[in-house]
Amino acid sequence: MTSALFSLAQAAPPGGGSAVVQFLPLILIFGVFYLLVIRPQQKKGKIHQQMLSELKSGDLVVTQGGIIGKITGIKDPEVVIEVSQGVRLRVLRSHITNKHSPGEVAKADAKAS
Repeated sequence: MTSALFSLAQAAPPGGGSAVVQFLPLILIFGVFYLLVIRPQQKKGKIHQQMLSELKSGDLVVTQGGIIGKITGIKDPEVVIEVSQGVRLRVLRSHITNKHSPGEVAKADAKAS
């Protein structure tokens, strides 16, 4: 029995290897993760921040809650949105998801049909 264990020990490949070779799969996984997830998120975030900085009175916007309204006033962290005549809401600027154009929904519905 000891001779069988001895022959297995001799047949095993050496366990040592370069540290770079051992970490290469981890580095490759991080690189792919960066290209497919992190970089597009950063780009999307920059576009959103640019859109928020370009908001002005009169723009139609959509909030995270799905409320559509026209901007009537802008303060630094807040935006006043008129959702109906005489009904105004104060919303944080960061909670505005995008600008709204009335034809967008109709176009999206037509493509889905």
